[in-house]
Amino acid sequence: MAKIKLTKNELKSQKDALKRYERYLPTLMLKKQQLQMVIRRVEHQEAEKSGQLESLTAELEHWVDVFGEHVELEELLEIKSLATEGGNIAGVDIPVFQGIEFKEADYSLFSMPLWVDKALELLKQITTLHVEITVLKEQIKRLGDELRITTQRVNLFEKVKIPETREHIRTIRIYMGDQQTAAVVRGKIAKNNIVKVE
Repeated sequence: MAKIKLTKNELKSQKDALKRYERYLPTLMLKKQQLQMVIRRVEHQEAEKSGQLESLTAELEHWVDVFGEHVELEELLEIKSLATEGGNIAGVDIPVFQGIEFKEADYSLFSMPLWVDKALELLKQITTLHVEITVLKEQIKRLGDELRITTQRVNLFEKVKIPETREHIRTIRIYMGDQQTAAVVRGKIAKNNIVKVE
């Protein structure tokens, strides 16, 4: 416990501090609840996207044999642009996936096997899902970091600052009460001494 002055001014500053802590704590608790709710929602979205990715990957496994034919799909599938923008949830800056654009593959329909169109479309979907999942994981990480900090602050106020300040106020009041009682006793003793002298 920090050393405190046992004065009226210190009592007032401790009471003011207690009011601030008690006013700020509900805001922190609300932020903590909001972050927990948003994290659950983003985790659910990430799980959905991962499920979609697994089903597309399973669908792609049917194509494994035809991928044995030598076709340079990497050259045909190229990302033109990737769009994300900044979002803000409960004071946390997060990336938000906007979209992905692929360059149009320029190839001869006569020289390429028939399955190339379908394979490219499937690979575009898989690539898009990978990017979306990466962005969602980054959101979860950032929100989780902020939740950890907010939880620490809630615990600091609930378990340390508020009880400590209440104890300081109690200590100062007891001391001031003792001083007041001592002053009354001294006054009575002085009065009795004056009465005796007369």
